[in-house]
Amino acid sequence: MDAQGRGGAGDIDPADQWVLNPETGNYELRLPGARQPGQTGRSAGSAADSGARPPRNAPPRQRRAPSAPGDRARPETGDKPVPGQRDRRAPVNRRRGKGAKKKRSRGRRILTWAGGALAMVVLVAALGAWYWWERLNGNLTRVDAGVSADYGSDDPVNILFIGTDSRSGEGNDSYGGEASEGNDTTILMHFSANREHATGLSIPRDMITDIPECEVTNEDGTTETIPASEGVRFNQSMGAMGRDPSCVVNSVQEMTGVTINHLIMADFNAVKDISTAVGGVPICLEEPIDDPKSGLSLPEGEHVVEGEDALSFVRTRYGVGNGGDLDRIKLQQQFVASMARQITDGGILSSPTRLLDLAEVATSALTVDDEIENVNDLRLLAQDLGQVSMSEMNFVTVPVVDNPDEPEDARATVVLDEARAAPIFRMIQEDIDPNQAEEDAAAEEEQAEAVEPAPAAEVRVDVYNGGDVMGAAQQTLEWLQNVQGMPLTTNKSNAPESQETTTLEYGADQADQAATLAEVMGLPDSALQQVDEDRGEEPMVLVLGNDFRGAGQPIEVPAELPEDVDSITADDESVCAS
Repeated sequence: MDAQGRGGAGDIDPADQWVLNPETGNYELRLPGARQPGQTGRSAGSAADSGARPPRNAPPRQRRAPSAPGDRARPETGDKPVPGQRDRRAPVNRRRGKGAKKKRSRGRRILTWAGGALAMVVLVAALGAWYWWERLNGNLTRVDAGVSADYGSDDPVNILFIGTDSRSGEGNDSYGGEASEGNDTTILMHFSANREHATGLSIPRDMITDIPECEVTNEDGTTETIPASEGVRFNQSMGAMGRDPSCVVNSVQEMTGVTINHLIMADFNAVKDISTAVGGVPICLEEPIDDPKSGLSLPEGEHVVEGEDALSFVRTRYGVGNGGDLDRIKLQQQFVASMARQITDGGILSSPTRLLDLAEVATSALTVDDEIENVNDLRLLAQDLGQVSMSEMNFVTVPVVDNPDEPEDARATVVLDEARAAPIFRMIQEDIDPNQAEEDAAAEEEQAEAVEPAPAAEVRVDVYNGGDVMGAAQQTLEWLQNVQGMPLTTNKSNAPESQETTTLEYGADQADQAATLAEVMGLPDSALQQVDEDRGEEPMVLVLGNDFRGAGQPIEVPAELPEDVDSITADDESVCAS
């Protein structure tokens, strides 16, 4: 029998632990070392020490159910303590008893439950993330657009946004004109390498241009080459003759000289759904618009449009300006800029719920190039390009002029104004900040003013052809003499050696003549080569290089926005359509 179970210890007989209590006349169990009733000064180690043993007929010790604290009688008096009052003479059990054990078990259960709940939360979050990841990925529509996504984090990025004429979807067939899959809206967005500025270049759909040959991929995976077209509207670069988005990419690249890295395409439904998802897009009208063809009817002033109204706003053209595509482009630029502000400043990016809703709508409504493999690529792209502030995002329209081949009273198309468009194209090609370009131009103008230009009639120059253009020297001579009023110019035919860039050599006493010629020919500073000695009546030497583009066309195109080109910034809330 286990002694610990009966109150015994070591090799002591349990019967020896029963002693007589003289005060009560009863045998009671006493443990070794406990003071016996009536004893002082000497501890009673056991019943054997006093010769007392319980009688043979003493009732055996019975197991009893544990009594509640305070139920046991005091051995000295036989009285029970007052409920709620602790017997101060009873030893205090400092060990954890059953109550403590229960408390610890409950704590463990709580921790176990919390750990399980946390694991469940993590699991649910992971499943939710996986669900949304799969769902958003499943929403994406990707096409082979022939773009080049080969760029680094410190390289500029060019994205082509296309708004199509597709009228699929409820209510979209009510919009004026015949439905097509053409590129109704085209914006080339350039983001600088340092992500400090961006330029959105709108290309008019009714601009007459040449569309290069392009290769398209059919639904069955086969490829087909679509022949080039000359002198057609720009919006025929998609849809007509089976052309797909890659043909738009080719056309824009050939027109601007800019390599496109990504394509994002939206249809009518995208405008309606995204404008609703962002909570509406604020717009401003200087005059009321009432356009039966688009269905837009709004008074002047500020409005917030979404859904059908938003689509009607970007589609209207007969209710503003002269009813042409150029005025509609201004509405679209205002709309896009305002939507960008709504996303960045309207609390969407800080709200996971709204951001997820927008992601759901955007991935369902947009088509992207196949270089964007999943929604994470799209997210990283947006995160990278989102560094550009609204105040540094400019929107301009490609400079155009009325089509000279159309009668004045029936003009419906435009053509590219090459002289005014070239500086903008160069600005994007060379990733030049428009604001910095203005500062550089002002500095150059200030430096040029330090030298008083000579009268055109006093300019003496010999012209040599050192480039690949046949007859360049003669063309330039005739232009200088007949157009610029410089009779003292001479054609010296071909230069001894060919050269890539145009140069102008002049003497120290010919700085004023060089300034005049550089101004009319658009020569860069790098082309001017001054020698120390005076040259007197000896002519300056102009050698045309391979950068010669034609008589009357500047050798160097200034990388800046022409003064007469309208431009707005995305943070300008004061822009109102008129």
